[in-house]
Amino acid sequence: MRVHPMLPRVAVGLTAAAATMLFASLGTASAATKLSQSTAASQLSAAGVTHSSSGGCTTRSNSTCTSYEQINSTTVDGVITLKRASGCAINITGGTEVGHASGTYSHYNGYKVDTTHNSCLDGYIKNNFSYIGLRGDGYPQWKAASGNLYCDEGSHWDITYFTSGG
Repeated sequence: MRVHPMLPRVAVGLTAAAATMLFASLGTASAATKLSQSTAASQLSAAGVTHSSSGGCTTRSNSTCTSYEQINSTTVDGVITLKRASGCAINITGGTEVGHASGTYSHYNGYKVDTTHNSCLDGYIKNNFSYIGLRGDGYPQWKAASGNLYCDEGSHWDITYFTSGG
């Protein structure tokens, strides 16, 4: 995905909502590279990333599935970077399927994944990224140097990938 050259410098310290408005105002019209279910699943599996769904399916139009259909390549790369940097098990429980909150930088638009909690991943995120306070809905969030956001929604991590960095 091509982003405005000033974005990394001006996006630091913004909330997800402010980043969304900034991205839109900069005219980041270049669309992210979208991946198919099979391509994303293959790349994630090869990196040791697992997935699960309550419905045991990958259909994008079913909210009980965990789908990668139309996920951004930067999101897949970001998950792989997190896996390699942390050395932790990563299990994706939410992808691009319907049933998540909407918005430009949403699950459905390919920018987010949900992952299960585990002590390794929890510790890695909390010890390596900057705590930036509570999200508008009251959940705590951490920000990586890359600008990606990690929100602890209680039962899982809700991760927004603006870049392919961890």
